[in-house]
Parts: sequence; structure tokens; C-alpha cells
Amino acid sequence: MAVGGGISSGAGKRYDGNFTSKVFFACSVAASGGLIFGYDLGISGGVTSMDPFLEKFFPNVYRKEVSVQPSDDQYSSRITRGLGRKKTMMFGGLLFTIGAILNGFARNVPMLIIGRVLLGFGIGFANQSVPIYLSEIAPFKYRGALNIMFQLSITIGILVANLLNYFTAKIEGGWGWRVSLGGAVVPGLIFSIGCLFLSDSPNSLLERNKLVEAKDLLRKIRGIENVDEEFKDLAKASEAAKLVQSPWRDIVSRKYRPQLTFAILIPLFQQLTGMNVFVFYAPVLFKSMGFGNNASLMSALITSIVNFCATLVSIATVDKYGRRTLFLSGGLQMFLCQLVMTISIASKFGTNGNPGQLPLWFSVVVVVAMCFYIAGFAYSWGPLGWLVPSEIFPLEIRPAAQSITVAVNMIFTFAIAQVFTLCFAT
Repeated sequence: MAVGGGISSGAGKRYDGNFTSKVFFACSVAASGGLIFGYDLGISGGVTSMDPFLEKFFPNVYRKEVSVQPSDDQYSSRITRGLGRKKTMMFGGLLFTIGAILNGFARNVPMLIIGRVLLGFGIGFANQSVPIYLSEIAPFKYRGALNIMFQLSITIGILVANLLNYFTAKIEGGWGWRVSLGGAVVPGLIFSIGCLFLSDSPNSLLERNKLVEAKDLLRKIRGIENVDEEFKDLAKASEAAKLVQSPWRDIVSRKYRPQLTFAILIPLFQQLTGMNVFVFYAPVLFKSMGFGNNASLMSALITSIVNFCATLVSIATVDKYGRRTLFLSGGLQMFLCQLVMTISIASKFGTNGNPGQLPLWFSVVVVVAMCFYIAGFAYSWGPLGWLVPSEIFPLEIRPAAQSITVAVNMIFTFAIAQVFTLCFAT
């Protein structure tokens, strides 16, 4: 799965480049787009387990956000290509922030749904543009590690959300859910304001005929003076991209069929791991297994910490061992952990769904198995699901292809969430 090549042209070349402070700053700020996605994922399950929220709203509205994300992906790809990566990221952050404000002050279900729709569009724009930006900015040698900073930010967002839920659930007066929902303003502002200080990627500047700016920026982010070879290939790829009248039509041609296959199958299998179901409903799942309310929130917090730490492992190993090794090892680890959890839960719950008093050993086995399952996802299919698609597409179809990746991801996130809630209800 490891893809050799220039970060931008897709020409299969390795270009010289140093790890500069400008690259680190740009990747750190852009990767903070993962905060809004992670916070939104993590806050949902905790809020829907709060009785004051359930009394005021229907928990199903929390899945509306997922269903609207795929519909904006074609538009976000056009904006990403036309306005550039920077403005697309900033726009996504602003939409998310406005949605968070509406949710925090929601008085009725329509107001909550409108807020969720805006959150969904904001996340859709961020998920479309951030992985592309990171792949285009990062030097070849560090591309895997720097791109995975996006997934690391997602895990930080989930961790912060679960930590906040743990404390807001204890607020008397029944308004803690407003703090949790409105708190999404913070990652939204961090991302939006941070984008103000970013430069666009050299690829994006070339697409808009800013050749001098693009070459000057390439020198700065590579930390070397001689970038002629890489710039020449980028310019050639940019010219080829301009000749493409309809990237959506070209991407289904035989020439790009391998990339299209990966663009569909990688996010598909990423969602079939079931990880997002756990992220959405972790507190509810633990509560349904007999954990107390505080214990369920604490268990979700523990697994969020594991998620964060295991993602650090991916950053340290992805460029050393390659994408394929992590895909295989992570998949096997998740399978074994799911097997252990299935046997443990089935042996205790049986067919009547009434476990009685849960023994300590059961709680320990389930939580430990879930932690290892999450760790398997966090160092493999989680970050690689965003990294690999963003780095295998040539420039002329990159925004459109990334849109397909995001759309498949969100469609199956929505579908699996719907199937899970039906199974959970029965």
C-alpha cells in the first residue's frame, strides 16, 4: 500500500525536502480540522445518554448530520479546486461554528436539526480538503506521519468530548447538554482562525495560475533552494489537470480505475469495522450492559484515551513499516477482540438479555477487549482510511476522488448507525 512518489504530482518520484517549521505549523493547523469531526463524534453518545436532553429532544436527530454530509461532497470538491484548500477549510470551520452555536442555544427540534445540518456541511468540507492539503504540503519522507495528524486530532476531539460529557452530566438543573453541544464552538474557532495564518498548497496555487507564488512557497516548505524538478512535475500535472473538463467523468475511466476502487473500498471497510458505532454510542452501550451512568461515561473516557495513544503508534510506524502491514495487523487485532467481546457478552446475557448482577470479571474483560479493539483501529484503519486515498490520486482528479472517499465514508457511517439502532432496539 505504500505509495512512492512526489507528494503532488503523482509521478512516482521521491523529491528532496526537509522537515521545516513552516511544514509543521501548516500541518498542525490544517490537521486541527480533525478536532471538529472528533468532537462531534464523541459528544453525541454522551449527550444522548443525558436524561434532560432525552426529555427535550428525540435522540434520532443526532443521526441527521451524517445523512447530509454526502450531499455536499460534490460541491466541496468544486470549491476545493476553484477556491483552494485554505478557503475551503476555513469555510468548513465557519459553518461548523455557526451550527455549534445553534445547537447550544436550541429551543426546539427544528433549531437543533438546522444546527446539525450546518455541522454536517462543515465537517464535509473539512474532511474533503484537509487530507488533500496535508498530502500536498508534507515532504515525501514524512508524509504518512504528518497526514495522520488529522486522525490524531480526531482522537483528541473525541477525548475532549467524552471528558466534557463526564462533567456536564453532573451539572444540576439539566442544562449540561447545552455546554456539551455549544462547546463545539471552541474546536470550530480553533480551526477557522488557524486557517487565516495558513498559506495554500503549491498545487492549489498552480491550479489558479499563481506560478511564482507556488515556487516560492515550495522552497519555503521544503527548506531547500533547488526545487526545480518537483516544481516542473507539479506544473506539468497542473496543466494536465486544467485539460480535464469533467473529473467526475474521467475518474470512472479505465485509467483511474485502480484509484477509484481504493477510494470506495478503503472507506467502506473502514466503516464496516464498526468503530464509529462504538464512538457514537459508547456510553449508551456500556449503560445497556449494566454499567452505571458514571461508569459508562468513564469507560468511554478510558477508551478515548486508548484511541489517542494508539494513534501515536501509527504516526511512529506508518512510514517505517508501510501501509499494508498496518492494515493487516490492525484488521486481525480488531477481529480477535470482537470475537472475545461477542463470546463474553453472549455468555453473560444469553438469549433473554437479562444479565442480572454483572460480576467484576465481566466488566474488566469487556473494557479491556474494547480497548485493544480500539487500539487496533487507531493505528491502522482509522488513520490509513484518510491517508491512503489522499495520496494515491493524481492532481487532475484529486478533489473529485477525495469527495468519493468522504461520501462513501459518510453514507456507510449513516447506514451502519441506522442498522445498529434497529438491532439495539430489538
